[in-house]
Amino acid sequence: MTQQINASDSTNDLTNLPYVPYIAYNGTTPTGGDSLSQNLNTFYESGDIAWMLASTALVLLMIPGVGFFYSGLARRKSALSLIWLSIMATAVTSFQWFFWGYSLTFSHNSGRFIGTLDNFAFKGVLAQPSVGSARIPDLMFAVYQGMFAAITVALAVGAVAERGRMAPCVLFMFVWSTVVYDPIACWTWNPSGWVYRLGGLDFAGGTPVHISSGSAALAYCYVLGKRSGYATQALNYRPHNVTHIVIGTVFLWVGWFGFNAGSALSANLRAVMAAVVTNLAACVGGITWCLIDYRLEGKWSTVGFCSGIIAGLVAITPGSGFVPAWAAVVYGVGAGIGCNFATQFKYWIRADDALDIFAVHGIGGLIGNLLTGLFAADYIAHLDGFTVIQGGWLNRHWIQLAIQLADSASGMAYSFFVSCIILSVISYSGRFIPALRLRATKEEEEAGIDDVEIGEFAYDYVELVRDVKPRDPAHDVSQIFEEDGDEGASQRSHSQATMMNNVEKGQPTGTSYPLRELNHDGTDAYGHYGSGIGTAS
Repeated sequence: MTQQINASDSTNDLTNLPYVPYIAYNGTTPTGGDSLSQNLNTFYESGDIAWMLASTALVLLMIPGVGFFYSGLARRKSALSLIWLSIMATAVTSFQWFFWGYSLTFSHNSGRFIGTLDNFAFKGVLAQPSVGSARIPDLMFAVYQGMFAAITVALAVGAVAERGRMAPCVLFMFVWSTVVYDPIACWTWNPSGWVYRLGGLDFAGGTPVHISSGSAALAYCYVLGKRSGYATQALNYRPHNVTHIVIGTVFLWVGWFGFNAGSALSANLRAVMAAVVTNLAACVGGITWCLIDYRLEGKWSTVGFCSGIIAGLVAITPGSGFVPAWAAVVYGVGAGIGCNFATQFKYWIRADDALDIFAVHGIGGLIGNLLTGLFAADYIAHLDGFTVIQGGWLNRHWIQLAIQLADSASGMAYSFFVSCIILSVISYSGRFIPALRLRATKEEEEAGIDDVEIGEFAYDYVELVRDVKPRDPAHDVSQIFEEDGDEGASQRSHSQATMMNNVEKGQPTGTSYPLRELNHDGTDAYGHYGSGIGTAS
């Protein structure tokens, strides 16, 4: 329970109240006051702080979701590297955000394109009302927005899939978040930014998060070049682990409530509406994509359904705090159709975007921004009690669509071209500093990034059963090695079942080497210990 208390009313003894009262911020110091002599919590509602802490945790949960989603889409031999990069993006970007990223983005004395270093290393970041909302303090806003910066970087670096090296990618994370993400977030969300002043509507990151990361991923694909075997059967493989894709999708879906509803920056009815449209757009996007795939292939694709969910979430992000519930259906359908067909765009522009990051995030963010220009409603934005906008076409504010287009185009162009410059500089430096070589060699690529760069694997037991063959049937099972080339791509989903059925029938497994049956002590009939590869118990 809270109560509005007049700070100048001497009849109220604040020290004896059974709850923390709320009083207006007096604006005395940049840090919000002296915590040794006054209670700085009195400037904020505890419910708002609690909701924002929960939202911060939800956004953090999205980052391993990105890793699992990307990992499942890739081949087994590079699966762990994509999870590693997602988690590393959190670490690198969180440090960058503390070091100077927050100050460059949300300093109180920011310019139209970039902030100052007034809050370098979180200097003075404490209890002063944030530039994002007077309902939460700087410190709360800083940690919440830090998660946004981290997931944006995690989305972008998925472009290194299966042929990019780790060390230069880590360097790219720090530099890119400084010279690309921070300026775009500043001009979009800081009240001093040029897009903010122009009247651009971006509730939770259509341009700073999705368009910028999708464009950066496209640039990374171009600079890295195509994977070995591109446009041949060698890359005609199915996602190696659909379960990982589903797990990643669930993490993202749940976390997106903190991403969008949390962007209301307080616990209010606007946050509730953002949660409603977020969930609805995801559902409709998944159904739409699944129906399109069924029309083309006659299969109810799990991967397609998950991709559609992500596309719907991406599209609704910029409009989640501006549009009514019914508009979320349009967002879901538009994203499901638009992003689905955008996956073919990479073939026209000859970009090996292995994970379709540009199609889902770049194009999905663009669709969301433009639809926000159409459906933004003034009464939805004012559900928080203080936000006033002119709205979009729904409110007959016709120019809003042009503003949204300008915002989208500028963010896409800036991210793409500056990312190309950053990567080109790193690539050139790699000629003199081997650790900065962007691209793995052909031999390293064939061996797999997990083996070459990490020395660990996502799994050694289950997956190898499906892709092994013996060098010589007379040799020990340790002579079994992985099949090269396309890894048996078109047969991966049923090869293990075929092997087991053949064993039950007493027939060869297809490799003229029957599976061994192990004793309880782990040895076979010849006294050899089984490795777990190609065995049946």
